[in-house]
Amino acid sequence: MKVPVQILARKHEITREFQIEVDKHLEDILSGATDVMFEIRDFAEIMHIHPTHLSNTIKTATGHSPCYFFENKIMEHAKTLLRDMNTPIGEIARILTYDPSNFTKFFKHFSGTTPKKYREAWFQSEIAKTETVTI
Repeated sequence: MKVPVQILARKHEITREFQIEVDKHLEDILSGATDVMFEIRDFAEIMHIHPTHLSNTIKTATGHSPCYFFENKIMEHAKTLLRDMNTPIGEIARILTYDPSNFTKFFKHFSGTTPKKYREAWFQSEIAKTETVTI
């Protein structure tokens, strides 16, 4: 049985809309407009679809769950925030609605290193980029 083109197009539309809503929500988090991190059901409610339908549709369209995309976006923002050496890691955790311990666990789970070690490695790589070798 061939799947109608409208159904194929709709699953990509849902996936795209989800990614747009994730970006908007994370911008609200970073700007301080909200301090409550959404869950998948919150995105589904905004999109006026059932959470199971949202999850199944995104998984079918991409091969990944909605959490995969949401957590990757959070990690992108976390890494960007960690590059500011003047912002304490505890404050970054708070901005991203985590307590420091859970933020460290979350970050290490997805990056394989702690936020502190990530920051130190990034800083060292930046120093290495700016150093010039003269012979």
